[in-house]
Formats: sequence, C-alpha cells, structure tokens
Amino acid sequence: MSLVVVSRRITAEELGITKFTDLLGSNTSCFIKDGVGLIGWGEAQRLSATGKSRFEDLDNSWKEVVESAEISDQVNLEGSGLIAFGAMAFSTNSQIESCLVVPKLVIGSTNGEYFITTVNTDETQAKALIQNLTETQKLSFVSGKISAEDFSKNVADAINLISSGLVSKIVLARDLVSEASHFNPNIGLRKLSEKFSSCYTYLVDGMFGTSPELLVQVTNREVSARVLAGTAGRGTDVEVDRAIGDALSHSHKNLAEHKFAIDSLTQAMQELCSEIKVSEEPFSLALPNLWHLASDVTAILSDDSTSLKLLQALHPSAAVAGTPREKALELIESIEGIDRGRYAGPVGWVSASGDGVWAIALRGAQHRNNQVVAFAGCGIVSESEPESELAETDLKFKAVLENF
Repeated sequence: MSLVVVSRRITAEELGITKFTDLLGSNTSCFIKDGVGLIGWGEAQRLSATGKSRFEDLDNSWKEVVESAEISDQVNLEGSGLIAFGAMAFSTNSQIESCLVVPKLVIGSTNGEYFITTVNTDETQAKALIQNLTETQKLSFVSGKISAEDFSKNVADAINLISSGLVSKIVLARDLVSEASHFNPNIGLRKLSEKFSSCYTYLVDGMFGTSPELLVQVTNREVSARVLAGTAGRGTDVEVDRAIGDALSHSHKNLAEHKFAIDSLTQAMQELCSEIKVSEEPFSLALPNLWHLASDVTAILSDDSTSLKLLQALHPSAAVAGTPREKALELIESIEGIDRGRYAGPVGWVSASGDGVWAIALRGAQHRNNQVVAFAGCGIVSESEPESELAETDLKFKAVLENF
C-alpha cells in the first residue's frame, strides 16, 4: 500500500492547547521528552516481525514503505514527514511481535514549533481522531509469574553463577499484573511526562511508560546514547540525598556494573560507527525517585546504516541483559522461565531517512488482552544482595504503580 503523507506547520491556537501534553487522551502512540516530541492517532500501516532477524526485516520493510510513499513535507523539522513508532521484543525467542506503526495523524513539537502530519487521510478527518478522554480504569497490581520470593531466589542463583565465573553480570526482572478491561494509559502518561520530564514518556502498540535510558538517537548520521547502570534511592533530606548521589559515583559495585554496560555498547557500535567517544567519568543522574550512574556516548554512523540497523547491533546492551551478552541471555531465559515481551526492548520512532530516537522500554508496562503486565529489573553482579535488589525493583515499579 502506497502512503500519501503531508506535513505542515500548525499553531497551538489551531490545536486548542496550551502545552503539547494537553493532546494526550485518545492517541494511540507518543514519544515525548521535556514536553516535546511526537503524538500519533490511528493506524495507516503496520509492519511486524519476530525472531532473530526482526530488526533487519523491519529495516528492509520500512525502506520499501518509504520508497513507495508520496511525501510532501513543508516543515523539515525532526519528526516531520513520514515516521513510524516502534516497539521491539526483548528476546529473539519472544512470542510477542516487534512492530512499526505508521499513524493516520501525527502532531509534533520541536524547537518551539508545532506541525501536523496526515497519512492517507485529509486533515479534517484526521483531527476528528483527537478527543480529550478524562476517565480510565485504576489499575490494581498483584504478583505475576515471578513473585518477590521467586525473584530473590533467582538473584541468589545468579550470584552463584557469577561466582563460578560463568558470567560477570546478569540482569533479572520480575513482573506485576493487573486486569484492565477499560484502561487508557494516557491520563497516567500526562502525569509521567510532567513528573519525569527528563525521561522518554512512550506509548506504542499498548507498551507504555517513562524511560530514563536513551538507547540511541541518530540525527543526520550523528549518533548519541546514554548508558544508565547503577542505582540508588533518593534521600528525603537535601544533604542526605546529595551524599547518596556522591556515594553512588564511588561505589565499586555500581561502577563495575556500569563499566560492563559501557563496554557492551561501545563494542557493539564499532562495526557501524566511527569516532566513538565516551564521557570521561560516569556521573550521578537524579530522577524524582532514583539516582543512576550515567555516561554519554557519541559517534558517527556509517553512510549505509539506519537507526533500525543500529538497533540490531546494540540490543540488548549489558545494561538490560548482562555480560557476556549471549551467555547472559541464555541464563535469563533459563532462570526466569517467562517471555518478557517488549520489556527492556527498544521503543521509539524512525523517520523516512532512517534517523530516529530509541529508548529502552523501562519503568513501564504492556497493555494487551485486557491485562497490563509491568516489569522491573536489576543488574546482578558479584557484590549484589537479593534483599537489596528486590528493594530496587520496588523503587522502579513506582512509576507505574503511583500513576496508573
């Protein structure tokens, strides 16, 4: 199917809003940081793939869609023209599809400007999709397939495997489940986008949340990424909180975990990128309820690559899988015994040029088949303790539990 795509500038007055996130309501997709980004409604086209070649298959299919599309872009801003929102499965063996979704309507905000994109529809019909929904089901979570007790045992098993020298790090997760027969995530996403404004608030094909971790951004071949590995809770007193952040940046356990993640990312980048540069020292990044150890990475993408092709090389990083990667993935599946779906997989968007912004689907949940499943995980290294790792998952679940 050939797509007819039209983008033009539009004003906040025409949209009837005072801020971008006022549009969150009846939309089916969004990707927002610091109050700017993209919001989509409806579905003009969907691409899906499973298995080991899912990224390559979607990359090839997307190129075919772009080649056949008629694109009139009067805006030429980041995210204007033809784009697709994407949500990818964590595991090669997942039964959940990885997908790219082209909405019928996209409204974008960047550089203080708004634009509107319609796909195979006129603007009047597209604008009719925008509705302000104010009521939704309140979620009530219970333990999922991995209980708190199961998770603690899994962590202890992982520590034993690390002590044996089989792996250096394993990232393990647990799940919570809520029935959701008439649930709309967008009211909660408004809260998240305000409370966690420096994170990526996302909704793609029912996968929603607010991720602190940029997997990769590609803009005119310039690549940027932010690695987060190492976590501590925020303090209630200013001085105590500052001391916690400082202690995190000097913690041997957290610095070791962070180095695994940095090495994993930069090694994966080498085949497709040049001029790879990493922050001289990790820094403590403050979020509303957590401290993270963070490092920024930049590079230049090779001429024949796209952000989707880069995803294939980068996912999963040590930050969400472990080290060495293949052995860690094997152990995750044998220890957890469940399908993570799209948790900790890439989520974001890709443009017609192959540029895009992709976060890691953390601090969130998947809504499908009248059920919401939330995940939270931790990086397990030799110095980890089951009780502390369980407490860390409780902190990470708060983004979903307190806002939906």
